[in-house]
Parts: sequence; C-alpha cells; structure tokens
Amino acid sequence: MTITHLVTHSGGFHADELLSSVVLTKLFPKAKVLRSRDRQWIMPSDDKIIYDVGGQYDATAQIFDHHQRPGPLRSDDQPYSSFGLIWAHYGMEYLTAMDVPTQDAETIHAKFDSNFVLPIDLLDNGAMEPSVAGPLSIMTLPALLGSLKPVFDDVSPTADDDAFFGALPIARSFVEAQIRKLAAKARAQSMAAKAVADAGTLAILELPMGMPYRSAMDEAEADHILFVVNPRGSDWTIGGIKLSNDTFEQRADLPAAWAGLTDTALEEVCGVKGAKFCHKARFIAVASSREAILKMAEIAVTEALKEQDAAK
Repeated sequence: MTITHLVTHSGGFHADELLSSVVLTKLFPKAKVLRSRDRQWIMPSDDKIIYDVGGQYDATAQIFDHHQRPGPLRSDDQPYSSFGLIWAHYGMEYLTAMDVPTQDAETIHAKFDSNFVLPIDLLDNGAMEPSVAGPLSIMTLPALLGSLKPVFDDVSPTADDDAFFGALPIARSFVEAQIRKLAAKARAQSMAAKAVADAGTLAILELPMGMPYRSAMDEAEADHILFVVNPRGSDWTIGGIKLSNDTFEQRADLPAAWAGLTDTALEEVCGVKGAKFCHKARFIAVASSREAILKMAEIAVTEALKEQDAAK
C-alpha cells in the first residue's frame, strides 16, 4: 500500500525526528508529515510510517520509536534514537534516491551512520553529554537545530509545527551535504589511488584537481611522497602533506627562502619563471603553469631531502 502519512509526535522537536523526516520525505515525497499524539494516528497501518512516538519498535509494522523500556540497541549495545532506526531501515534506499553509486553505498551508509547518525542517537538518549563538545557545544547540530524552536512566550497554537517545518529544509541541507561529501570522497579515492600508483617512487604526487587524497596515499603506504601538485583554476599549486589530521606539521616544508614571497621576488629566489606565491608558513605555493610548478616541486624535494639528511 502507498505511504500517505509520516507520523511523528506533536509539541517540541528534537534533532532525531527532524532528521528522520529528512530521510522519509525524500523517499515518500507525496506523503504528509503529521505531528500528533492522537491514538488514531499512532496506531500502525500499512499506509503510515510512525517514528519517535508510539511506544514500540516494529519495523514490520512500520513503527520506529525508542522511548519504551527496554529501548532498541545497536549490536554494540549503544542506544538507537528514531534517526538511527530510520537510517538502519531506510538509509540504503535514501542513498539510492540521492544517486549514490551502488558500489559505494554500503561504505557510505556505514560512514554516515558512525560519523553523523550515532552521535545524534547518543545525545538524544543521554548516553553522551552535550558538554563533550566543551565550549563549542552550542555549535553541535542538535543544538543548532534546537535553536530553531519557538521562544517560550510564543503562544501561537501552531508555533511548534511552524518551527518544525521551518527547520526541516535546514536539516535537509546538512544531511544532503554530508552525503554528497562522502560520495565525492569515494569518487576521489579511485582517482587518487591511480595518481599514487602513477607516481611510483617519485616524491611528487600529481593530481588532476584538488581532491581528498590522504586515504589513498595511506592505503598505498606511500610515505615517500613529500608534496602534492594540482591545477587550481588557471594556476597550479604545490602543497605539503600533514603528518596527520591532528597537526599542522608536514612531512616536508617548502624551502625557507620562499616563505612569504610573491611574483618577481619569488621568481628570483627560486629561479623559476612563473612562480607567483609562497605562503609564509611554507605549506602551499602557486605558479602560473604546470611546467613551473613541477620545477618548483623538484627544487622543494631536493631541499627537503638535504634537510632530512642533515638531521640524521
């Protein structure tokens, strides 16, 4: 039977049912989202999906609540919110609706679940304190979405519903952006892996455009690569490679003599026509052509290897 209603509870809202609504309205665009606690609406039927209300979890009956005791748990005993339950049952369909390639869907489903869905589940169930984010807790997604609730003295009878439906497209933009980024990273993985393979034993990795490359490099154990070059608009860039995501320290810095120089001054110091800019922190430099940036890269590698030898 066709799904005609997506039913969640009335009153104030939280991130879990709002984000569940993002998934379900994508899959059932003709269904009406109804916010109610009336028994007639929260009784299961073939034409309804009920979530975050109803007092039970029964996927066969299309009801996905987590407030009952005992509540539904993941395989590692961490609690589900309605968002986790909806993602577990409808996430793969949602990825198909978002045009995620079939070969990437399982990986993206799992990554989105662990990085995005699970924190919502834990916060909603009180299994994680908002203070875990420290002074930035106000910037977490549940806090930002919660800030869209009506103020305490808004006495309009439709205030909660108006706020919910106003927040829904904002929540949608966050979910869709995350899925697009994960899909893009999957596309980049194969492109970067080919570039790493093509680089062989060279210390310079050339990419066809700016893209995530670190996971492909780590997978290939390409620790010998010191710099990455790629086109950026009409220019080309060379960049260093951070030792990890937790530090700004790099495998190798660009030459100290280049730091902070631009145009003619940089050309004179490095001896490369077309050199345009080097950041004073020595993590990126720009040139006007591929030929120029590769010359700069060769110089940077030579200087870096000399420094490494001297430090031994």
